[in-house]
Amino acid sequence: MSEEREVLLSVQHLEQFFKMGSKQLKAVNDVNFDIHKGEVFGLVGESGCGKTTTGRSIIRLYDITGGSVYFEGQRICAGINTYKEAIKSAKDKANAEIKELNAQPKTPERDEKIAKINDELNAFIAAQTAEIKSAKYDHKNCNRLYAEQQMKAVRGKYEPMIAAAGTEEEQKSLQAEMKRELRLASKDRIMNKMQMIFQDPIASLNPRMTVREIIAEGLIIRGIRDKKYIDEQVYKVLDLVGLVPEHAGRYPHEFSGGQRQRIGIARAIVLNPDLIIADEPISALDVSIQAQVINLLNDLRERLGLTILFIAHDLSVVKYFSDRIAVMYFGKIVELTTSDELFRHPLHPYTKSLLSAIPLPDPQFEKQRKRITYNPLAAHDYSEQQPYMQEVAPGHFIYCNDVEFERYKQEIVELDAAEAKAEAVSKSVEKTDGKKTAKKSAAKTKKGDAKTSTEKRKR
Repeated sequence: MSEEREVLLSVQHLEQFFKMGSKQLKAVNDVNFDIHKGEVFGLVGESGCGKTTTGRSIIRLYDITGGSVYFEGQRICAGINTYKEAIKSAKDKANAEIKELNAQPKTPERDEKIAKINDELNAFIAAQTAEIKSAKYDHKNCNRLYAEQQMKAVRGKYEPMIAAAGTEEEQKSLQAEMKRELRLASKDRIMNKMQMIFQDPIASLNPRMTVREIIAEGLIIRGIRDKKYIDEQVYKVLDLVGLVPEHAGRYPHEFSGGQRQRIGIARAIVLNPDLIIADEPISALDVSIQAQVINLLNDLRERLGLTILFIAHDLSVVKYFSDRIAVMYFGKIVELTTSDELFRHPLHPYTKSLLSAIPLPDPQFEKQRKRITYNPLAAHDYSEQQPYMQEVAPGHFIYCNDVEFERYKQEIVELDAAEAKAEAVSKSVEKTDGKKTAKKSAAKTKKGDAKTSTEKRKR
């Protein structure tokens, strides 16, 4: 993936912890990734690894514990608990050092060291407090700041046109258009540009609302009151997702699972978002319907210029649909690269385990194939050095320590060599088969000619 592409969504050190009595459940723990504009970013992993929590945290259904989320360069989520914990940790460390120094005889050097520790602590606390204030301000005012940006863009578009208008009527018409656009922009919210498709197509739709009411709800919340315009938009998105206007008056229970998911997709795209978070949108559907929904999302991506965060646990589906894939395990991303590279060079043991679980349509091969079981304690030795994200190849990141890093680099070389050898053998076999085919063809031709000459002599 080219580094020059515009980053639409940036997730930095995202943490989402939940209280479980006196303990904490670290559902998402220090997750980092960027999603470029126009791409499909796949997030895969087993159930309970934190995929859905990541998506819900990004769209602010949860208040994040720590880290930041940036959308179009603007911070929309900010966690302050990490800053508070950093302050507490710094205070504890400083107090321990001062206590140790106080136990020593009183000297000018000792007093200087204590004063230096206090100054450093106060400076650190001031910096972290400023970050907390900034995070709270961004979290609270991101929608207002976005609306101001949109209004500025509207003025920048219409004011030159009004100034260049030839007649007074044209000026009044453009001013009326600008006023209408400014009114809509003032109620615009940055979260409108991010929408979510939920996993369960039954539970995510209100059974007491018609399809029209479900889809139009976002437009009404945005401040649109024109019923004719709302109906036009509802019918337009219904057509886009493969439904008809007659479906607008029905209730969710009157539709199949695939149709309900199409309604969920229509509700997501009616506000013309830039980013769609698709949270396992096909897991509750039949296989044939899954293909239809994936093809629909692919078509909408191209027609509407959507960027998609595609959350799933089926790597075969994600490979078909995604440009880049991040593999998640126990709240952390363990491998991140392009779709082709992940299947060509799977390095992390957990990635290999997921790939070995993909069912193949060959029953003979399936009988002989062995599943790879991932055991973190047996697969890694982090007693001397803890792992961190490293770039083992251009655009290929893996969560490992330095010893594993060198081993993975060597593994890539071996995989490339094995692939080259397999290609050479395949070409050799094709060449041999071609020669055999040519010989058989020549023999048949010769036999046919001999037969023809014999028949001629008999005549």
